[in-house]
Amino acid sequence: MMHLFINALAASAGGGISYIRNVLPHLFRRDDVQVTVALTQDLRRELDGAIDVPVIQCDSPRSSAGRFAYEQRLLPELIRKQNADILLAAGNFALWRSPVPQILLSRNSLYTSPDYFRDLQNRREFPRWLDTKIKGRIAAASIRRAEITVAPSATFAADLRQWVGPRHANKIVSIPHGFDATAFHNFKAIPPELSAQLENPHQALRLLFVSNYTYYRNFETLLGGLPLIQAKLRPRRVELVLTCKLGAVPNPGAYRANAAATLRDRLELGSSLIELGPVPYHFLHHVYRACHVYVTPAYTETFAHPLVEAMSSGLPVVASDLAVHREICGKAASYFPRFSAESLAAEVIKLAGDDCMHATMGEAGLARSADFSWGRHVDELLALAGRLRANRLGGGRR
Repeated sequence: MMHLFINALAASAGGGISYIRNVLPHLFRRDDVQVTVALTQDLRRELDGAIDVPVIQCDSPRSSAGRFAYEQRLLPELIRKQNADILLAAGNFALWRSPVPQILLSRNSLYTSPDYFRDLQNRREFPRWLDTKIKGRIAAASIRRAEITVAPSATFAADLRQWVGPRHANKIVSIPHGFDATAFHNFKAIPPELSAQLENPHQALRLLFVSNYTYYRNFETLLGGLPLIQAKLRPRRVELVLTCKLGAVPNPGAYRANAAATLRDRLELGSSLIELGPVPYHFLHHVYRACHVYVTPAYTETFAHPLVEAMSSGLPVVASDLAVHREICGKAASYFPRFSAESLAAEVIKLAGDDCMHATMGEAGLARSADFSWGRHVDELLALAGRLRANRLGGGRR
């Protein structure tokens, strides 16, 4: 039986938590693999009640630099004590002296995005710019260190190959992230407070964007398009539902939403925005069902789970014209230049005025969402791990 050690210490928000939450149940149902997971107290609390798995809790520092040093110092001995065969590093950074073959999960496109660095310069966030550059160097070195790097989409795998150059390109593979429709569309009753926020007495057209506030999700382009949509569809009311709050509030990654809040106020969008704040994953399906169109203006992505959630909920998608969005959504979405509020608005207006197009894209999304499977993702991941283990036992790395 193969023993897989998962380093999940870097899974602290968003996609990292979603990945661990969805993959662990499939791993622990397998009878051909033993799994040990290292995670933080915060992640253990986040997963509490969702899955019943044995874990090793490590109280690593919260800062990236502190956590990296902590992992490099303590994890090699911990892996040896567990007698593991393969390390799965789930947080973009590899273990420098791994005692076993290592699979690195790389899912951060900020390190390779020119748009992100330009955005930081325009916002005069020079410390974050430098911090991201340094982390990018470590992430690139991590790809060189690991035996295999797994990207969540073919698009991002191609970006990584170009980033690290031809010498290490053959170490990068794509195993698409999955989706579990049964788990997502659960029977959890909607909480009264959330139900009240989602009431739609005016029968407004509801647009939805599921995201924490981050710069690369490009909220400002979405906010800039909203008045244009409202003007064209008047007298029908248009509302935008967000799963975050704008303004001087804490955000994962310490992104400052002040500029977005200023734009909201300048455009007088307050009555058109429904700022839910973070919604627990097991209640998210209620939010999708209360909306009509899913919109994402992100200027960089590696996969974007909400796209699959939206398609599984029957929502047509209006997405920025990124190769990864086309890979994930196909014909279930219409696309616009990523910084054009006018083009975003035009695509939404087109959908709102064409019931046939709305229904056709919704049906295409339902079909497309069925192509994503966490079970298949885990099968491919374990097959990869099995080959690395066989190579090691056959006389490779010790």
